[in-house]
Order: sequence, then structure tokens, then C-alpha cells
Amino acid sequence: MKHRIVILGAGYAGASAAGRLARRLHPDDVELTLVNAEPDFVERVRLHQLAAGQDLKARPLADMFAGTGVTLRVARVTGVDVDRRTVALAGADGAPGADGPAELAYDTLVYALGSSADDHQVPGVAEHAHELAGRGGALRLRDRLAALGPGGRVVVVGGGLTGIEAVTEIAETRPDLDVALAVRGDLGAWLSDAGRRHLRGVLDRLGVTVHEHTDVARVTATAVETAAGGTVPADAAVWTTGFAAHPIAAATALELTDRGRIAVDATMRSVSHPDVYAVGDAAQADGPLGNPLRMSCASGIPMAWLAADNVAARLTGGRVPHTPLGYVHQCISLGRGDAIIQFVTSDDQARAAAPGGRLAARYKEMVCAGAYWTVAHPIQYPVRRRRLTAASGEVPAGSAVGA
Repeated sequence: MKHRIVILGAGYAGASAAGRLARRLHPDDVELTLVNAEPDFVERVRLHQLAAGQDLKARPLADMFAGTGVTLRVARVTGVDVDRRTVALAGADGAPGADGPAELAYDTLVYALGSSADDHQVPGVAEHAHELAGRGGALRLRDRLAALGPGGRVVVVGGGLTGIEAVTEIAETRPDLDVALAVRGDLGAWLSDAGRRHLRGVLDRLGVTVHEHTDVARVTATAVETAAGGTVPADAAVWTTGFAAHPIAAATALELTDRGRIAVDATMRSVSHPDVYAVGDAAQADGPLGNPLRMSCASGIPMAWLAADNVAARLTGGRVPHTPLGYVHQCISLGRGDAIIQFVTSDDQARAAAPGGRLAARYKEMVCAGAYWTVAHPIQYPVRRRRLTAASGEVPAGSAVGA
């Protein structure tokens, strides 16, 4: 009987793990199943472009994984039983099982269900604000922006990467709108001096009003209300204050961090259940100096590579890699013709260098396109389809992965 590996989620991390596993393990020994709620791969790093009215190319997962040996299941994950090693599935319409059985059994699980927008329990966010954590939210914001006439007021709440990319994209695409950005502290506080100067210059050029040191206490249908008692009028509020891990993990026996992310070791393996690996936003892994890796594509793909290589090594008796994960830069788009490339230390602290402008925008586009290409072309990985053997740590179907 083949060893059953189930990968949950086909974002940057899950799809990368599936493709790499297909190149590392022999198809006669393993059964790889990738579960995703949508039939298409979503380029999450481009959702601000989609919301601003740009069209993104369809990326069917079936085409991406054709001929790889990975079986695609289009279904929603409704539960994971880590004691029985099963995954409960339903279709998009709630029908049990979607295009197959309502339950999948696994021997090794790669959990990559990602994250959703974190409303921080601020009143009115769920009812009145738009989010950019998924394609559905981006499309709803797109429709709302399209319905606004000249002078329509848009307020983006949150000064992180998502907020900055969203506010600049909207302001550039719709110069007829009154666009504002509300940030809790200093604008671009994590950037170097050069990065902050360039960011302010672009926001000034685009006519974006910046409200610094602004805590948002409530969102209504027509305004954003601040903790200090102020009001910022908003015909459309966009909430970009961070992400929260997918809630499925919280209903399992997996050990979680205080942020609801799965606790993993340096090989991306659950610290409580050795037959489960977690990657991307779903997992909390440490960087080279013990700093938690941030939720990002830049973290998710390397985490997926490391998890896949460790699964393959443990199942085939190979050397278990312990590759430290770190950062080189943060690439921030500022509309289609500008960007900042903020160089950082391996633990994600800003260096002085932060080139910006049109060349930076081209580089940022190369990074986005390269991230998709990496996911969509698993054939790039060296073909080393190793066999599972009892002598080298083969885990027969129905038993736990060995330590």
C-alpha cells in the first residue's frame, strides 16, 4: 500500500510543497493529494491589483500539476482529526466531499491552509470594511470601487506591506478618488530613512492623505472612527492590519502558538504530532536569530521547500536538512511604475539601502512573476525520486512517521 501524503492548501507554500514532493519521491511508493478550495492558483501578492480593477491571468491548478503525479481535490477542508489522521472535506456549496470522498486518510500531512484578514475584534470591520486576504475579498472591493464616482472617499487602514501596496495602487488607478491611509504609528516605521523618504514622496505625488498615530476604534458604513474621537469619512474602508491563521488548526489537538499558528521545529514538523508538517502562514517558524518568520510569500516558499525535503529524507533514510531561513529584502510595489526594494538583515531588520523608482518596480514585478513561476513549474526541481525502504525509515500506510 502506498504512503499517503495529503497537502492542504494550494497557495504559494502548499503548491510549492506538493510540486517538490513529486520530484523527491517515487510515484510507486507514494500517493500525493493536494486539496484546495478553488480550482485556480491565486497570486495573493497581486490581489491589490485585482481590487484596483486590473485583470489577472487565470492559473488553473489542474494545468499546473498535470503530469506531476499530484492528484488535485477541489474541496473545502472542514476539519482535521490528527488522532485518526483524517481530513474532512466539503464542496464550495457545502455538499459533502465535493468531487470525491468526504474524508481523506493520510500517513503524512502537510498543512498549508494559510491565513485570513485579522479584524482584531474592532467593531464594524466584519460588516463594513473590505479585505484583501483572498480573491473573494479583492473582487468585492473591486466592485465597490467601481461603483464610486469622482470624489468618492476611500480609507485604507493599516500601514504594513498590504496597506501601502493597496493605497498606492488604488490612488494611481483612480486619481479621481479621495484616498487616505490610516496608520497606528509612524508611516513606514520599519523602513530605513531612504525608504521612508521615498514612500512619503510617492504618497504625496499620488495625493494620498496620511493619518499617522491613528488607532481605529470602529468602522461604520460611512466612516472610520478613531480611538481619539475623530472621524475619517469613508465610502469604502479597506482593512489591512494583518492576518490571522486559518481557524481549522485551533479545532485540532495540534500544539499552537499564542497567535493560533502551528508550532513547528526547524524542519517544519509539528512539535506535537510528528506525522504533520506545517508551512506558510499556518505555521510559526523561527528565523536565524530566533525571530518568528513573518506571514509572507518570502517565508512560505522556503518553508515549503524545507518541509518537502525533510518529508522525503525521513521517508527514504536520507540526510535530514536543517537549513536556516532568513531574508534578503522586502519588495514593496507603489503602483505600477514605482516601488521600494528595502534591503534587510537575515532577521528582517532594515539596512540603509532602499532603492526606489521605476527600476525598483521592474524588479518587484520580476519577483512576483518569479514566485508564481517557481510554484507553477515543479519540473525545475532536480528529479531525485527516491524509493521508500524499511531499512531507511519507510513508514507503512496507517502508521506514524518515525522520528
